[in-house]
Amino acid sequence: MPDKLRHTFLNVLSKKCPRCQRGDLYKLPLDFADPVGMPKNCTVCNQKFEPEPGFYYGAMFISYIFSSFVILILAAVCIMVFGWGIYPTFALIICVCIITFLWLLRISRSIWIHIVIPYDSEYDNVKIKNSK
Repeated sequence: MPDKLRHTFLNVLSKKCPRCQRGDLYKLPLDFADPVGMPKNCTVCNQKFEPEPGFYYGAMFISYIFSSFVILILAAVCIMVFGWGIYPTFALIICVCIITFLWLLRISRSIWIHIVIPYDSEYDNVKIKNSK
């Protein structure tokens, strides 16, 4: 019996290939000169990570929605709960954005590719049969 596959949410967070759930979406280790450096294809199933030009345009909207939600909650908590002024709250928001930028950029791309490209169980069964 094959290993139980990860849940899609965990697969997105671990930044794995959506088709086989084994290959890495990003080159390791992180290269700050190319923060979204992805191999052209998955090393396990050969799935193209950029099926068409401008494929990750939709990831920009995911990133925007997520970051706006977090920033609004953070600002509301700082101002209403802690009684901070606008300037300290704004400084904290800028620091949080700087710290989480690369993580959010990669996660939004991972979410987008998992929305568009489904898991392929037939591919997994073929690989398991061939490995026995």
